[in-house]
This record gives sequence, structure tokens and C-alpha cells, in this order.
Amino acid sequence: MSLKKDVETFFDAPAEALEMGVEQLNKAENELIGKRPFRVAQEYIYNLGPGLTTGAADDDPSGIATYSQVGAAYGFQFLWLSLFSFPLMAVVQEMCARIAIVTGEGLAANIRKQYPAPVLYVCAVLLFAANTFNLGADLGAMAKATQLLLPTADFAFLVVLFAAISLLLQVFTTYARYAKYLKYLTLALFAYVATAFFAHVDWHEALVHTVVPSITFSQNEILLICAVLGTTISPYLFFWQTSQEVEEEVLKGERTVAERAKERPHKKTEIREMRFDVWSGMFFSNAVMFFIIAACAATLFAHGITNIQTADQAASALEPFAGQWAFGLFALGIVGTGFLAVPVLAGASAYAIAESFRLKTGLYRKLKDAYAFYGVIIVSMFIGLAMNFVGIDPIKALIYSAVGNGIVAPVVLFFIVHLSSDKEVMGAHTNKKLATYIGWITVAAMTLAGLAVLVTL
Repeated sequence: MSLKKDVETFFDAPAEALEMGVEQLNKAENELIGKRPFRVAQEYIYNLGPGLTTGAADDDPSGIATYSQVGAAYGFQFLWLSLFSFPLMAVVQEMCARIAIVTGEGLAANIRKQYPAPVLYVCAVLLFAANTFNLGADLGAMAKATQLLLPTADFAFLVVLFAAISLLLQVFTTYARYAKYLKYLTLALFAYVATAFFAHVDWHEALVHTVVPSITFSQNEILLICAVLGTTISPYLFFWQTSQEVEEEVLKGERTVAERAKERPHKKTEIREMRFDVWSGMFFSNAVMFFIIAACAATLFAHGITNIQTADQAASALEPFAGQWAFGLFALGIVGTGFLAVPVLAGASAYAIAESFRLKTGLYRKLKDAYAFYGVIIVSMFIGLAMNFVGIDPIKALIYSAVGNGIVAPVVLFFIVHLSSDKEVMGAHTNKKLATYIGWITVAAMTLAGLAVLVTL
């Protein structure tokens, strides 16, 4: 007897039929409850997009090296940074995404309209330089991590292979397919979650240091905090997040960016979905930071290994204390996050420069329709590739990148907070007061971090 018929006979059925109907209803309800968590999880993953990939790209090989240094040098002491930086990062990235949804244009295009062009040009050039140095260091880290797993593999071959794969996917793959690849690559970050569990972390101590800040304000500690903030709240993420939101809008229909901008496609549901995506992505990013610091604290710091310079060194050092599984997962994570971050670094530069000079942009366009945009990506990739063959120290490359980001970040952050608070630009979707306060706190924090880096170096 079908469930529908059982329910229809509720009022005139004999006791046995009624009992059978109730039984069927209970069974159906239990089946629905059983499926509900899966459906909720499925819907949650489906709704994640630019926010998730932007947050995951923040944990690139150079970021992994920074977090490993923090854990190795100071143990659990600076785990509170993963909690402290989360709202700062999430609020800023949400502002970037909201600017894109409301205006239908990328961050550089919006800055160009509201502020002096020379300031934007300087920021775009510095961003290109910083991203290219970072990109080159990441390619080298990916190759070295692969050599840990495949000792006979040739470094030069690996660097060229990784650069070629990243470049070909960006230039010749449609945005819809490319966005899916990036989304799947975020799974690589779970390697660091697993590594922390292999490392036998003292979770009680770790959680205490997460919620109770500890700092003595020594020069080394201040530099590490600046390094973490600079790695976590990076300018390339601002430009990438904004432009990816625009790409998503184009992907939803065959209309152009200009047509969508005229229609103002920024309904409350769209803003809510974006916020959900961004905050999820930033939480994921900072959670990975937490697990990397915790894993290195429980193994390297605990055994007196406090001088870690690169991500592959951290992976090698983990093996004697956390086992081969932790070592392998950490190394694989470096390669996976590199494949995610390298195209984001090159793409962010391309968006910033092309929009600054009013050129056609967008991964949804074909190469022949946006030569300048793809040209920036190609040049950035080739310079980053060449860095690994001309003797540039990857540590120095990251220092140069930090200097560039230290100059650019406060300026661009000022533009972001100001733009997202401007009613003429944002209409009814300006910042709430709390978001504005957090935004200006972030500007102040990154200004201090940038000055500290410049003075020290």
C-alpha cells in the first residue's frame, strides 16, 4: 500500500490500516531525516565559490612556510593569531565581494573611477612585482616538496611542468571548468588537518593559547606577527575576490558585465549567499593556519627544531616525530596548495593591471579577446619560472614580496573600506557600522605591520 493511500484512509480506515499508515509515515520521516544532513552538506558545498577558493589560496606554500616558522619557533604561543585575524580577513573580503556584486566591476576598475589614477598605477605595478616574486617562490616550493616524495625527480623539470600546467589551465580552459578545478584543489588543505592529528597535539593547551593571547613584544615576535598578518591579509586576495565575483555574475548568464551592472543584480539573497561563501572560505583558511602551527608546535618546537625557513624543510623535519603519513600529507599539501595559489597570484596581477588601464579582462574571455589580460598572466608566470634558474634565493624573493605587500596593502585597504562605505557607489548596500570599525582596525593593523617590515628590512 502506498503512503498516499494510507494517508487518504486515515479517517475511515479500520485500526489495522490506520496503524499501517502511521508506520509508513514514520518510516518516510526517518528516511527524510536521514537524507537531510547529506542534502544540507551538498547544498553547502554547492553554494561555495570565490570565497572558498580565495581563502584556500591564502594558504599557499609561502604561507605554509610562515605558519611552520611560527609553530617551530614559538610552539602554541601564537595560535591566537588564527582567531584574531579571522574577522579582519573575512570583513575585508566581504567588502571586496560586495563591491563587485553591486557595481559589476573589479576592484581596480572601481578605484580608478574614484581616486587619482597614478596611485592605482603604482599599486598595480607593486602588486605585480610582489605577486611574481611570491609565485616564483611557490613554484620552487612545489618542486622541492615533490622531490621529497620522488627523490629522483629533476627540480628543473618539475618547476617547468608545474608552471606549464598552471598556465595552460588559465589560458585555454573555460572559466566555468577552471572554477571547478580550483574548488576541488581546496581539498588539498585537509592534508594539514590530518597532519595535526598524526602529530599528537595537546589540544587542551592549543585551545588555551588560541583564546588567550600571549606576546612579549620582542623584535622577533613583532616581525612574526607582521609576517602572519601580511600572509593572511594579502593584496592579491582583494583583487582576486572582487574579480571572481564579477566572473561568477557573467557565468550566470550570457550578458556582459556592463549589462549586469546596469541591472544592479544585488538582491538580498545574493548578498547573503556571498557572505556565507566568504566567511566560510576565510574560516577554512584560518583553520588551516591553526592546524599547521599546532602540528609544527607539537613536533618541531617540542624537539628543539626552531629554525624552519621553507615549507619543504618543515615537511622533512616532521617525518621523524610525526611519521611518514604526516610527512607525506604535508608534502602533498604543498603541491596541491601551490596549484591553487600560483594561478590566483598571476590572475590577481592581470585583473589589477588590465582594469587599471581600461583593458578587457576576464577568464571567461578567450585569449584572442583579451590579449593584454592574458599577457600579464603569461609574463608573470615566465618571470616566476625564471627566478628558479637565475639564482634568486626564494627566502629573499618572499622578503621582496613582503615589502611590496607592506606598501600596497594599507593603501588598497583604505580604498576598499572607503568605497564600500560610499552610498553613491554602494547604494543601500554600504557597510554596517561594525564592519566599518573592523575595516579601519584592519587598515591600522596592516599599516603598522607594513611600517614594521619596512623599518626592520
